[in-house]
Amino acid sequence: MIDEAARDLRRERRRGRSEAGSESSRHPNYRTLKNPFLPQPIFSDDHVAAIHDTALRVLEELGIKVLLPEARAIYARAGAIVDEGGQMVRIGRDMVAAALAAAPRSILAHGGARERDLMLELGSMTFLAGAGAPNVTDLERGRRPGTFAAFEELTKLIQHFDVLHMLCPSVEPQDVDTRFRHYATNRAQLTLSDKFPFVFARGTPQVDDSFEMLRLARGLTEDEFRAGAYCYTVINTNSPRQLDIPMAQGIIDFAKAGQVSIITPFCLAGAMAPITVAGALTLQHAEALAGLTLAQIVRPGAPVVYGSFSSNVDMKSGAPAFGTPEHIKATLGAGQLARYTGLPWRSGGGSAANVSDAQAAHETQFALWGSVLAGATVCIHSAGWLEGGLSVSMEKLIIDIEALQTIAELCAATPGDADAIGFEAIAEVQPGGHFFSAAHTMSRYRTAFYEPLVADWSNFGNWTQSGSKTATERATGIWKRILADFQPPPAAAATAGVLDEFIAKRTEEGGAAPVS
Repeated sequence: MIDEAARDLRRERRRGRSEAGSESSRHPNYRTLKNPFLPQPIFSDDHVAAIHDTALRVLEELGIKVLLPEARAIYARAGAIVDEGGQMVRIGRDMVAAALAAAPRSILAHGGARERDLMLELGSMTFLAGAGAPNVTDLERGRRPGTFAAFEELTKLIQHFDVLHMLCPSVEPQDVDTRFRHYATNRAQLTLSDKFPFVFARGTPQVDDSFEMLRLARGLTEDEFRAGAYCYTVINTNSPRQLDIPMAQGIIDFAKAGQVSIITPFCLAGAMAPITVAGALTLQHAEALAGLTLAQIVRPGAPVVYGSFSSNVDMKSGAPAFGTPEHIKATLGAGQLARYTGLPWRSGGGSAANVSDAQAAHETQFALWGSVLAGATVCIHSAGWLEGGLSVSMEKLIIDIEALQTIAELCAATPGDADAIGFEAIAEVQPGGHFFSAAHTMSRYRTAFYEPLVADWSNFGNWTQSGSKTATERATGIWKRILADFQPPPAAAATAGVLDEFIAKRTEEGGAAPVS
């Protein structure tokens, strides 16, 4: 009887899907997530204060090497001690305190549509796909250098899933000349998506071009653009204790324009940072504070996100590792430091696995949970990232979406009222019976449970008859269907004309070379 009732329910579900014209009647909101979990500490309050104090001591006594003369001059005018010969900048703790006081605690990030706007602040939670990889991989075409076509495909996949909240530089389009690459990537983002876009910080000429493209696409005056946050970039320091020319210039350019800088040291314990978690976080904190301070000197109130991406290396090979206990501990500690400053902050996920397999899933999901339990505002590399950032996998991106959507489901309130408790349902079903056909079940079954994207819940016999496909193999069919059916948001697609006119003009003028 139970099997027969279950079959009836499955038939009814199929009829409901057909009538609805979609695979599910559920319409969960994944666009605006508030973290439901209390942040988990790893250090005592005294330890956090000691790490912060030691980071300030690093900046005061040891300093940071700043390769851009303009940035050194800005620091000097604000009171830093600058050694021009050694390019070293020593930053007083009073300067850092003033910068932290000036930096906004909340940042309204404007998407191309108002429903895509994000509030970046402690307690909010946003996820980004794997970014910055030189290679792309999938089961059908194999591992290959990143191309513009791959960048477009990944942008479409990112647009499709609401649980990925911002765009990102998924793969490097190496088939496009560096003088014109920013035109191609910006055009793809602005015409294929209405999400909050990324802009490369590769020198003022390219940044200015990118900002102009955004103003054209969004219909903004220069003053309107400068008054709100319409894009973001990621600034990476060169650990240990160095800020290179394009990154320093990026901080200045984005601060002047009022756009978001996610200032992120990449501290691998045992390689570019002390081997202990506390030591790595102390160096990370010092470098992040140095970048945040530069942004606030340039423009008090400039939108900045405290960045953390610390893990460890394999001490046998020197290769970076992710999803490790040390990675998770560093993320939890970074969350404590970010809350100490009060700023929104970014964490990093990812995997060192070479293919989309059990290791990749294990590492990525542990890194994800580390970010969630640390209270990260922005988690980059949360889907698709492999080989420690050397590739983005189409299949892994799809598989990781399942984990992200599971986390997103946990953000929704779970009803506990009398109707949900269901005394009448319990009373309706006799001892030894079943709830498949109970009124309580029949009124809710279409929307009661999360319906999986990749997971296959069929029994072994049905799974075998369907081809015995693994999750990775099923993911191939999913991304292919999404790309085949993709339609860009009409408002985004409508910007192509004005953008193409600008790109043609700038291309004829020779484009803009990146700064190194």
